[in-house]
This record gives sequence, C-alpha cells and structure tokens, in this order.
Amino acid sequence: MGMVSEFKAFAMRGNVVDMAVGIVIGGAFGKIVSSFVDGVLMPPIGMLLGGVDFSELQITLQAATEDAAAVTLNWGAFTQTVIDFVIIAFAIFLVVRAMNSLKRDEEEAPPAEPSAEVQLLTEIRDSLRRS
Repeated sequence: MGMVSEFKAFAMRGNVVDMAVGIVIGGAFGKIVSSFVDGVLMPPIGMLLGGVDFSELQITLQAATEDAAAVTLNWGAFTQTVIDFVIIAFAIFLVVRAMNSLKRDEEEAPPAEPSAEVQLLTEIRDSLRRS
C-alpha cells in the first residue's frame, strides 16, 4: 500500500474526522470566549475596580533603555487568559457531564425481553439438555 493511500485510509477513519471537527469547533469556541472575556466581562470588572484596563496591567522589571525595550511582567493579560481557560474548562466539563449522563442512561436501561421465537428456541434447547 502506498503512502498516499495509507494516509487516505487513516484520514478518513471516523475518529480522525470527528477529532478534526472538534478541534475546529474548539478553536472557534476559544475565540468566542476570548472575545467575551476581553470585550464583555473584563471592562465592567475593570470599571468596578476604578477604571482599570486589565490588558495594560503590568509590573516593570527593568525600565526601557536606548538599546532595549522594557522588561515587564504582564499579569493583567495573564489574568484574562486564566479567566478564558476557566470558562472554556467549565463549558467542556458541562459537555462531558451531559455525555456521561446519556451514556449512564443507556447502560442502566433494562435489556429488551427476547422475542417469542427466541423464547421458544430457548425452551427447546433447555428441553433437549434435560433429555
């Protein structure tokens, strides 16, 4: 089997395609959450804290010189990223929890009663064993 046909067989497997779709949707969801945190959530929080813009919060470790830019610790941007992560992690938790709940419901469902033909064949089998 050539490398191209082997790759095609690999890429067209259901799990790989599902994973690719999940990655694309996850990337888009991450952008939505980042936009929500940056544009909707953090401005009111910054306003409540006295008009603070979190993306600009930093600690200067070394001032800028003529030869080099300032060395800063950008803890405000880090805080926004942590909030992004918490929201995304919580959303994923809710999805996994819902999927596990559905799977649990499937596992707890009682098995279907066998059909009349299966019951008759079972009786015949049991009768032949007794003979």
